[in-house]
Amino acid sequence: MHKDNKRREALLYHAKPTPGKIKVVPTKKYATQRDLSLAYSPGVAEPCLEIAKDIENVYKYTSKGNLVAVITNGTAVLGLGDIGPEASKPVMEGKALLFKIFADIDVFDIEVGTKNIEEFIATVKNIAPTFGGINLEDIKAPESFEIERRLVEELNIPVMHDDQHGTAIISSAALLNALELAEKNISEIKLVVSGAGSAALACANLYVLLGVKPENIIMFDVNGVLSNDRNDLSDLQKKYSFGTKGIQLGEALINADVFLGLSAGNILKPQMLLAMADNPIVFAMANPIPEIDYDVAIKTRKDIIMATGRSDHPNQVNNVLGFPYIFRGALDVRATKINEAMKMAAVRALAALAKESVPEQVNIAYGETKLYFGREYIIPKPFDPRLITMVAPAVAKAAMESGVALNPITDWKQYEEDLLERMGSDNKMIRLLINRAKSDPKRIVFAEADQLDVLKAAQIVHEEGIGLPILLGRKEDILELKEEIGFDADVPIFDPKTKDEDKRRLRYADIFWKERNRRGVSLLDAQKWMRERNYFAAMMVNEGDADAMVSGFSRSYPSVVKPLMQLIGKAPGISLIASTNMMMTNRGPMFLSDTAINPDPTSDDLAKIALMTEKTVRMFGLEPVIAMVSFSNFGSSTHESANKVREAVTYLHKYYPELVVDGEIQADFALNPEMLKNKFPFSKLAGKKVNTLIFPNLESANITYKLLKELYNVESIGPIVMGMDKPAHIFQLGASVEEMVNMAAVAVVDAQEKSKRLKNFTVKIE
Repeated sequence: MHKDNKRREALLYHAKPTPGKIKVVPTKKYATQRDLSLAYSPGVAEPCLEIAKDIENVYKYTSKGNLVAVITNGTAVLGLGDIGPEASKPVMEGKALLFKIFADIDVFDIEVGTKNIEEFIATVKNIAPTFGGINLEDIKAPESFEIERRLVEELNIPVMHDDQHGTAIISSAALLNALELAEKNISEIKLVVSGAGSAALACANLYVLLGVKPENIIMFDVNGVLSNDRNDLSDLQKKYSFGTKGIQLGEALINADVFLGLSAGNILKPQMLLAMADNPIVFAMANPIPEIDYDVAIKTRKDIIMATGRSDHPNQVNNVLGFPYIFRGALDVRATKINEAMKMAAVRALAALAKESVPEQVNIAYGETKLYFGREYIIPKPFDPRLITMVAPAVAKAAMESGVALNPITDWKQYEEDLLERMGSDNKMIRLLINRAKSDPKRIVFAEADQLDVLKAAQIVHEEGIGLPILLGRKEDILELKEEIGFDADVPIFDPKTKDEDKRRLRYADIFWKERNRRGVSLLDAQKWMRERNYFAAMMVNEGDADAMVSGFSRSYPSVVKPLMQLIGKAPGISLIASTNMMMTNRGPMFLSDTAINPDPTSDDLAKIALMTEKTVRMFGLEPVIAMVSFSNFGSSTHESANKVREAVTYLHKYYPELVVDGEIQADFALNPEMLKNKFPFSKLAGKKVNTLIFPNLESANITYKLLKELYNVESIGPIVMGMDKPAHIFQLGASVEEMVNMAAVAVVDAQEKSKRLKNFTVKIE
């Protein structure tokens, strides 16, 4: 993407439709005068009086227990330096967003207008009664050390400077696992550190707690090696001033076991890497350019174990693996501080998680056949849903065992269920979908590319690496629009109506005619239809000139479905085409079928729709739990609509007993586990969380998904077409750019899946 376009996109993201990235929303009812009288005067006096009697009641009656302050003075913001408190606010809001989506922690970002240590500390102490925890952020060293030390000592709530300890905790987990793979003893390793700022020192401190000997650490800053003859070192830096005066980085790395980089890009040269010991461990964490390029490093040393701060390489040391879950655990036991025991618990939990079998959902998200513990997987992936149930409980237990927990947890199973319930409201599934598409991008035809919003979607798909767009439409219009939006990439553009495409169009027409000439299609008809984009796009996919297609932004659904059915048709063994919408609800992803194609399906059709939806749900890495919904509950009505649902369930129970499906059942019972368990304990859905609804007809499914979307602003992906022989998906008329990007990602993932099946089939035939 052109630099100016990226800048414009970032500014628009933060400015529109509402400035900023976070907002406050009520958690209580407020519709009536009675509600308001409880929320404020006079009802609010009662909790105030209870808190006045016992200050601990503030956790019972207010949001303090789930509220963290992200606090900065803007003196060391990312790679931007000292830009001031106001300019740092977008970063703090971004941190708040991460707290919320990964651990369901509410955040107020606080930007303090002082560089004076005492003033900063006083400000934080004065506002601390509002919060359950304090996350210090982007404060320059050495002031950050003193600020954190004082606040930890003087406050009775958790305080952590994530810039220091986040990187230290994640890299420590990586170090433990890397040393295990390299078969090296931590107490004997030689460690060279490039960088002597807050993060590097925090890493060294934690490594020492793990067993690294301080005298085996050689540390460098911008002025050279830290040695005991230097008089410009802080007290914290003096702890690691074991270097020989004048020694250079290359000399220090001779026979070194570990290199830790928190400094500048490209300072670790290949010859330096070659001089390191066998099975060298390299953590090159400068961003965006690491101390040595990943590809250069693995080419230089086949025995290397490497981690970086980048998401496009294995073993990303990403602070989001730590801080959300550390604070989650600390808040949930009302810890008075985040101590070394809690940090070490997080380290060991992360290290242990990397050795466990990886859920298919994570494999799918990262485009891996099977992630497993080894040189390219020494720390968990950020999208691993198990992080919250592994790290937060470990931190909470450590807080209890070390005596800093004021509200100990007694029922750990219930606590784990509570943590999982917290994560039902985020949009991780969309991030997983996009990430999976990026793992193996496919050629995708945008059949209406001369529509501005469609072109914008294609631009995002290209620039984010989701897919490889092929644009159909009037070339002059597309080029003009591309220039207008700064889409300067050289991507294929085809106009089926021009002479340039005569040869391809006539070839497509001839193929289509030969397939359909006994079904009333003349050659002239075929040639005429191939001038239409949806026919042309479908033939591109059929003939292998593209991997997938998307269309429907400017045309009605039936007019787009027709050419797809004629040209692409059903997959082998499939007798029915159907569709599902994935709705990103506050209880997690919900799949609704059939939302677009079959007006009044029979019982046989409903069973097929359920089976196809089950496969689609699994494609997203989820275990399908399917409710066949109706106005009736398990035979309470003999109406034909209820009967066909019941018959479909009977068929599925008989021939697919392993499938978790039941009905006919009313939607409220399907979605309320307590009601279902109490009233219908015999159901296969009892005790399970339903994530798939199969509706008795098109109108009920279509109305439901659109009501959810419009009334509750639920994000929708779909309709996802199921049962087609090739990947072809249809936008809703007038879909948003974001919706089209998501559907393009679905098309890419569908192409990946169909490609795998084809390869497996070919192998079996051979």
